Amino acid sequence: MALPTIAPYPLPGADQLPAPKVPWTVDPSRAALLVHDLQNYFLDAFPADGPPLAPALANTARLLAHARAQGMPVIYSHQRGGQSRAERGLQYDFWGPGLPADERAQAMPELVAPADGDRLLTKWKYSAFARTDLAELLAATGRDQLVLVGVYAHIGVMMTACDAWAHDVQAFVVADATADFSADKHLDALRWAAEKCAVVLTTDQLLEGR
Repeated sequence: MALPTIAPYPLPGADQLPAPKVPWTVDPSRAALLVHDLQNYFLDAFPADGPPLAPALANTARLLAHARAQGMPVIYSHQRGGQSRAERGLQYDFWGPGLPADERAQAMPELVAPADGDRLLTKWKYSAFARTDLAELLAATGRDQLVLVGVYAHIGVMMTACDAWAHDVQAFVVADATADFSADKHLDALRWAAEKCAVVLTTDQLLEGR
């Protein structure tokens, strides 16, 4: 299965978000920011200059600036191009060969690219915790909160939030700094995460400390 061509849709606003089940709030002294799979290969499925991608990237850039200013660790998940069939495993059955061995496909837009001091995490499965040292990295830096931005909300972002919960790490999914195949899938992912494992909030809510 190839990635779909994604039609424009508006990002969810605060009035569309599911109510939180837990009273967690983001504490910069406890939190790390995970930028999930914002590589050109995945982003090329979206309309380039409109919603949902353009505003999601702009909000991600705001959160990156905030995290770096607050001394929060910034971690990027990154899939390697040109993986073998064995390296892909069951992902091959669902999605085919994945990223090509191409520099542009593997790169990230300049607006949200890693900066000096950020960590790049090679990712193999839907969840950024699977077959990586993400849990150990969070523990080593004294972080028990994880702020999630990126694509795709109903696949890797949701699975990573669930695995954060399994590691007793509080997950926060930023609704308007993530994007998905459609508005319905995006909202479904937010509802599932809020019901099961995470707090869902907007960029403005996070920056305002709500």
